[in-house]
Amino acid sequence: MAQRYGGKFSPEPPSSGTGDGSFRGARRTRAGGRVNLLFLAPLPLIWAAFTAGPVGLALNLGALGILLLAAWLTREGILAQEAYEGRKIARRPGFPRKIAASALTGLGLALAGFASGGGIVAPLIYAVLGAVLHSFAFGLDPIKDKGMEGVDLFQTDRVARAVDEAEKHLAVMTEAIRHAGDRQLEARVEQFAATARKLFRTVEEDPRDLTAARKYLSVYLMGARDATVKFADISARDRDSRAKADYTALLDDLEGNFAARTEALLRDDRVDLDIEIEVLRARLQREGIRPSTTSE
Repeated sequence: MAQRYGGKFSPEPPSSGTGDGSFRGARRTRAGGRVNLLFLAPLPLIWAAFTAGPVGLALNLGALGILLLAAWLTREGILAQEAYEGRKIARRPGFPRKIAASALTGLGLALAGFASGGGIVAPLIYAVLGAVLHSFAFGLDPIKDKGMEGVDLFQTDRVARAVDEAEKHLAVMTEAIRHAGDRQLEARVEQFAATARKLFRTVEEDPRDLTAARKYLSVYLMGARDATVKFADISARDRDSRAKADYTALLDDLEGNFAARTEALLRDDRVDLDIEIEVLRARLQREGIRPSTTSE
C-alpha cells in the first residue's frame, strides 16, 4: 500500500482549523508568464546603447527605462484588475495602469526605432503597433464601478476602505510568515486568510454588516499581523517549537472566530429576508391578492 512520504523537512498538512484548505477558491494570477517576458524583451537595448554614440546611448537607455516602466505598470494593472474582479462591490482603479503601459510601450518602441536610424516613419509605426498590440494582449483597465447600482455610496466607501486596510494586514502576515521558512505555517496563514476573506465578501454584499464586523477587520487582524511579525522574527533566530505551537493555536482561535462571525452575519441576513417575505405576504393578503392556481 502506498504511504505518504514524511520527514524532518517535509511540510505536514494543517492539523486543525476549519479544514477548508488554503487553495479553495484560489485562482492562478495572470501577472506572470507573458508579463515577465516584458521585463526581458527590452534588455538587448543595453547592448545597443553601449555600442552606439552619445545620442544613441541616451535614446536606447531612455527606451529601456520606458519599456521597463511599462512592464511594471502592466503587472500592477493586472494585479489591480484581479483584486477588482475578486470583489462583488468595487470601484474602478484610480489610475489606468494598463492603458498607461500601452502608451509607454508605444513610446519606448518609438525611441528605440528612432535610435536605430529608421527616420521618422518607422518609429511612428512601431509606436502605434506597440500600443495596439499591448492593449490586445493585456486588455484595458476596468472603466466603471462594479455592483454599486442603488447602493449607498457613503456606506460602500466605508466598506471599501475597511476591506483595503484588512487586505493590507493579510499581506503583511503573508510576507512575514515567508521569512520564517516554514511551509506548513505558510499554508496555515493562507488558510486563515481565505476564511478572513469570506468575511470581507459578506460585508461587501451587505455594507450594513460593517458595524458588526469592524473589530474583525481592524483590531483582530491588526493583532494577528503584529503576532505574525513577532513570531517570524523569533523563528528566524531560533526554531522554538513552543512559540510555533502558541502561534498555531492563535490562528486556530482567530479562524474559528472569523468563521463564526461570517455565519452569524449570513444567518442575520436570512432572518431579514424571512421578515421581508412575511411582510410582503401579509400586505398581499390585506389587498386580497392570492396566488393563482392551475387545475388539470
